[in-house]
Amino acid sequence: MAKDYIEQRDGGYFIEDTRVSLDSVVYAFLRGESPEGIAESFPALELEQIFGALTFYTANREIVDRYLSEGRREFEALRQQARRDHPALYAKLAEARRGTHTPSA
Repeated sequence: MAKDYIEQRDGGYFIEDTRVSLDSVVYAFLRGESPEGIAESFPALELEQIFGALTFYTANREIVDRYLSEGRREFEALRQQARRDHPALYAKLAEARRGTHTPSA
């Protein structure tokens, strides 16, 4: 009997009956993590679910890659908008990254 490991809800793909997105598992896989390593990062998932997610990805690569690409575009648009809406916050973040921020008295 075939088992479903992925469900589509709220405009995204998720490991069935979990809050773990397919994106999370696929990006970890694309970074070179092994299924066992991914399981360590996501204790809510069984190894079987990770293999099921990766099987879904490889069987539907074109669709999933398009979905991931769209997600990256949406994220970048939101990031750009946040930079425009909150320039002072981003200036402070940039200072903190450089280690040049001095706390106010």
